[in-house]
Amino acid sequence: MRRLMAFLWRVLTAPFRWVGRGLTWLAMRSPLGDFLAPEPEEVPILDTLSHATQQPGDFLEGLIAHLDALRKHLLRATLALATTTIVAFYFTPQILDWLAEPIGGIDSLQAIEVTEPISVVMRVALLVGFTAALPYIVFEVLRFMAPGLSRKARFFGLFAIPIVTFFFVAGMAFAYYFMVPEALKVLLNFMGINTLPRPSSFIKFTTGLMFWIGISFQLPIVAYVLSAMGLITSKLLRDYWRVAFVLLTVVAAMITPTVDPLNMMIVLLPLWALYGLSIVMASVGGLHRRRRAGAAE
Repeated sequence: MRRLMAFLWRVLTAPFRWVGRGLTWLAMRSPLGDFLAPEPEEVPILDTLSHATQQPGDFLEGLIAHLDALRKHLLRATLALATTTIVAFYFTPQILDWLAEPIGGIDSLQAIEVTEPISVVMRVALLVGFTAALPYIVFEVLRFMAPGLSRKARFFGLFAIPIVTFFFVAGMAFAYYFMVPEALKVLLNFMGINTLPRPSSFIKFTTGLMFWIGISFQLPIVAYVLSAMGLITSKLLRDYWRVAFVLLTVVAAMITPTVDPLNMMIVLLPLWALYGLSIVMASVGGLHRRRRAGAAE
């Protein structure tokens, strides 16, 4: 009776097993195959250096293979960026109108040089294209790192892609809706001098501010990843908070488009808040790393 039930079970579940094997076969031959590969063996760094000095030919061969893989990943990421940038050209007029709203619309800008409108369109299309291609660019970075990561780290990286994109977009939105209007109040009427902005200067100022603030919003994610890898700890970030605040103040002074303290504080306060969030994320990353170490033991 047991044999009959086992036989019936195998017959009933056979289609599901075949579908599962087929999907696994397709996944292994797709870009996701890098994330399903076997986990690498953990080799101490001293053993790796010793092997490299004793057999430099194998080391150079492996280095060339890694460089070739890096070239392929960079090529695919560049193609994705070029594709999204080309598509962004179609939406550039609407985006330019939106970017120029804080200054009164695109009609408030006056070009002087003949090539100025072309450079403005290129800059806007490139920023939009980079934002649209960011998930795939991060995916290619993870594919390059996947052979040296555990499966848990690989799948965590996949789940982190939308988080990275969200923080980048949130940083750009913060710069556009809160920083740009306050900065324009000072810039356009500084010392009582009325300014007629050019498209190149205004778009460069706006897109540059949005890009760098979006990059700075990645700080908590970087802190989590470095803590999960054991490179930093939340205690280290807490102990050196004074040094970090000084460095963040210097960064805020470099990013701030004006010299007045009000706009500098608009940039600096979010950076301080992001550093505090980074301490929390580093604690979470350290906790996950200790749990993995305990499970391995």
